[in-house]
Amino acid sequence: MGVLALIADDFAASRAEHRLARAVQASPGVPFEPDVIMAGFPFLAHRSEGNFSSVLISADGVPIEGCSGVPVCTSTVDARLQSTDLGPTGDLGPRTELRAQSMRTETRINSPTLGRLMGIVDLYINTPAPEDKVGGGGPGDGLLERTEGIMLSGTVPLPGSPETQNGYPPSAAKYTAPKVKVSVKARVSVVDGRVRIEATDFYTGPEEHYSADVPEEFRSAVLKRFSTTLPALQMAWGTTAKHALSRGSDLVAVSETGPVSVRAVDYAKPLPSRP
Repeated sequence: MGVLALIADDFAASRAEHRLARAVQASPGVPFEPDVIMAGFPFLAHRSEGNFSSVLISADGVPIEGCSGVPVCTSTVDARLQSTDLGPTGDLGPRTELRAQSMRTETRINSPTLGRLMGIVDLYINTPAPEDKVGGGGPGDGLLERTEGIMLSGTVPLPGSPETQNGYPPSAAKYTAPKVKVSVKARVSVVDGRVRIEATDFYTGPEEHYSADVPEEFRSAVLKRFSTTLPALQMAWGTTAKHALSRGSDLVAVSETGPVSVRAVDYAKPLPSRP
């Protein structure tokens, strides 16, 4: 009987999570059914009230405005609702009010997408372990996070060289104009709700990296190529990014709020135009 009860509980949880996922997919900016996890065991004891310790929603493929080209640039938009009141899970739909005591939202973009936004085709993000942490970055540490000392690697043209040559970017072998492939140290912050990346120096180790002899007169210009302010990123329920960090090989914008009452259909609405 215990096994049957567990199977029934898992089945009920799966159906409720699918129901909420479909409700979130009704949002205009969510092209695919998101992943949903409702934390509460046994599930059957929580479904009538919709009270769960946490609910995690993760939507892939959310478009990034201000990024041209094919394929469309996309992000992963996550939300974690803590101490929730969803109401009866059988009634979950696009316009259901979802209440929570607190919410953390994150929008993640990977290295290739960040490279497109910065115009560096082969850009790669690395989050080095702290210098004083022996063996940092091992399986027991999970994905490391940093706001400073982030490593960015990529190929950029030197001043006076074209952005592309016969349609080829600097990272291509057929691009023969002066260029350089380097790794730099950078920090990330949030200014007016937008993620700011600032390269502070050239990276010298100990992580595996790219080094090159950059003439002194070009060093500032090369570092500037690795610095930018990103377009406004779509965040769950219109929250505004408060801080940013690197996590593994991703860049993450983060916001945290207190008590909220939101509707699934509003998860990712079109961003307002900026002046």
